[in-house]
Amino acid sequence: MPPKPKTIDEYLDPLDPAQRKALERLRKTIKAAAPEAEECISYQLPAFRLDGRMLVAFGAAKSHCALYPMSAKTIPAHKKDLTEYDASKGTIRFQPEKPLPVALVRKLIKSRITENKERLKR
Repeated sequence: MPPKPKTIDEYLDPLDPAQRKALERLRKTIKAAAPEAEECISYQLPAFRLDGRMLVAFGAAKSHCALYPMSAKTIPAHKKDLTEYDASKGTIRFQPEKPLPVALVRKLIKSRITENKERLKR
């Protein structure tokens, strides 16, 4: 059994080149959209945390890559934007050759930041 990754780089290293490239692009886009967010590993997946709360995670599976908004509200709120993707309650799946558009990722991240800030106000 391979060792559990302690960093995002350790997670990405063993992936096939197409998946690694797609997820590195996603990582860069998330960092740009949420520059204060810190990288971490959560549930053995690369993730970002902001103000002590989970923001998003991402990962690779055998036949796809995925973005996990870590919120039950985000995917239903952006249903129209996600029609081209295989999205379920907590996962947006995509093919490495057809990565999520930067503008869409930015929109999802901004939505998650807003949602987390609203939660902090309560």
